[in-house]
Amino acid sequence: MPFGTVGPPLNPMTWLLRWTTQALQSLQRALSKTKATHLLTGRLGETEAYLHLRERGYCIVAHNYRATHNRGEIDLIGWDGDVLCFIEVKTRTGQGLTPAEAAVDTAKQDHVRSVARAYLRRLPADRYPPCRFDIVSVTFPETDGRPEIKLIKGAFRWKRQAARRGGWFVSSTRRGPWPSRR
Repeated sequence: MPFGTVGPPLNPMTWLLRWTTQALQSLQRALSKTKATHLLTGRLGETEAYLHLRERGYCIVAHNYRATHNRGEIDLIGWDGDVLCFIEVKTRTGQGLTPAEAAVDTAKQDHVRSVARAYLRRLPADRYPPCRFDIVSVTFPETDGRPEIKLIKGAFRWKRQAARRGGWFVSSTRRGPWPSRR
């Protein structure tokens, strides 16, 4: 355990990822005049969210997933036990008037749902797993320090009206709209 840290010792991979994140933060501050800082902040936030979810037992299977013919993107896709989670990460620097997770509005939720449907269609299964939409809010302090990370499980759901109109199957045993495979 490095000098001055508090808590249980980290495994080598987690330590390396944290070290890399801190190095990227230093690089971000150095390059802030030449590079778009919001892009670097977003990338750092996704890295912190990934580490946070791994510590919570998630098994991440995809990041920055895009479906063809779809303009949306899902930041992280992972398993929380037997539930497939589609995770949107929102990152901010400093405390603002609204929390970072408030940026996931109805339009963004629709994009995530659309990409999630495309991801589920690619799975080679007769039955799809239960799914959930999570949001991870990452807030970096104005000065150096550890970011504040907030996980919101089940932040939003599948739209049932659109599911019925589009011919998607919705059942109490399988949560979510996906093609009925019979």
